[in-house]
Amino acid sequence: MNPMKSFRSLASAAVSAALVVSAPLALGTAAPAAAQAQSDLDSAVTALRAISTMRADFVQSDTRGKQVRGVLTLKRPGKIRFQYEKGVPILIVSDGSALTFVDYSVRQVQRWPIKNSPLGALLDPNRDVAKFGRLVPTPSPNVVSIEVRDKRHPEYGVITLVFVRKPGAPGGLELSSWASLDSQNARTVISLSNQEYGLAVADNAFRFNDPRQTGRR
Repeated sequence: MNPMKSFRSLASAAVSAALVVSAPLALGTAAPAAAQAQSDLDSAVTALRAISTMRADFVQSDTRGKQVRGVLTLKRPGKIRFQYEKGVPILIVSDGSALTFVDYSVRQVQRWPIKNSPLGALLDPNRDVAKFGRLVPTPSPNVVSIEVRDKRHPEYGVITLVFVRKPGAPGGLELSSWASLDSQNARTVISLSNQEYGLAVADNAFRFNDPRQTGRR
């Protein structure tokens, strides 16, 4: 496969994941007698809402096993940046209102309004949206997994967020990875490591050099 095509495929899949990570998480009602499940759902929401800023290394993998690395920077409300490793001319960044996909190799810029994302997961806990999340059983009591989908819009795909219980993390749960499955069943996994919280992050970290023109946006 052409390397640039592979990178674009990876990054495009990451956009769907980033849309979810850049929007609010809303959770469904637990099944009857599932008090622990509801508790885990509530804990996950608390953990997400407790993150003001975060920086982490990430590894992004697709269904073919292709991997790219980079650094994720997040700041509430609504700001996120996927800075890919050297040699990958792609950037995904949100300024708080729209998610932007920049491909410097072809000077292309695409934008999606975050507020139109049907799914939810991290930066705007105050929005009241439909209930899209459910707890997914895991083999370990130290792992909490939440599947997020909008059944009314299957074309939006599915995101599964995975948390690990960690006393030092906000809310006691650390977001360790997420997997996105699009409507064509293409799966992308983003795994995080070296998470740091509460860092001072300037708003200009979520700007980008527009390849279509000179100057900076």
